[in-house]
Amino acid sequence: MAAPNLRIVTAEARAGALIEIASVAKTYHTRDGEVVQSLRSIDLAVGDGEFLVVVGPSGCGKTTLLKMIAGLLTPSEGEIRVAGRVVTKPHRDVGIVFQNALLLPWRRVLDNVMMPVEVKGLPRDLYRKRALDLLKLVGLQGFEQKYPWQLSGGMQQRVSLCRALVHDPKIVLMDEPFGALDAMTRERMSVELERVQRETGKTILLITHSIPEAAFLADRVVVMTPRPGGIAAIYPVSLPRPRSLALLADPAFIELTQKIRAHFSESNIEG
Repeated sequence: MAAPNLRIVTAEARAGALIEIASVAKTYHTRDGEVVQSLRSIDLAVGDGEFLVVVGPSGCGKTTLLKMIAGLLTPSEGEIRVAGRVVTKPHRDVGIVFQNALLLPWRRVLDNVMMPVEVKGLPRDLYRKRALDLLKLVGLQGFEQKYPWQLSGGMQQRVSLCRALVHDPKIVLMDEPFGALDAMTRERMSVELERVQRETGKTILLITHSIPEAAFLADRVVVMTPRPGGIAAIYPVSLPRPRSLALLADPAFIELTQKIRAHFSESNIEG
């Protein structure tokens, strides 16, 4: 099967990109001296305001790529730029949402959202209003003084999303953010995230094992190969926004998921 836009990053695309990934590879050395290649020669440009979803089998290096964009890991080869600057360490322009919400149980919802503000030493009064506005945006107005244990799993992930957005980063990186949720909650959270991205205009890079989730959320879907991870294909998603769950029955949506699924066996990836 032909791979659309396979590893093609033109100079024009790079010029308008917020994230530039150029010939990036990652190799690990085990304690017994073995060399393990996680990623091989990744070339990718992510536009400002784009919703990019990376899908691939377990162990293909998706999370490694996300951590390098965040500055938590260093590439073995190549370089990553955010807004034109080479990423060498964690930077303010990124917010991260993990599979588990990782909320502090002794802190109330608003205080959990405000954590990046405290860590980065930002003006509390100014960002408190932003935190309240974000909680309202995700439907959690009135829950500001609740504790995490008083919220459902989906509500906790909404709090986690607000925490990632509160310091107004240019980029939000999401590592399987709905993987721990039940199927119905996961679908509702996808609808919610699609809406939040449209309303905030943030650049989002999300990694997932779920092909339907990728096709539902993305402007483009990047399909990765098994380890060592490379880019097998990039699929533009021309489905109109806003998107609702009715889209799951749309023939164009089904065709897209079938094209993506053709890259994998059932043993590698869900969907």
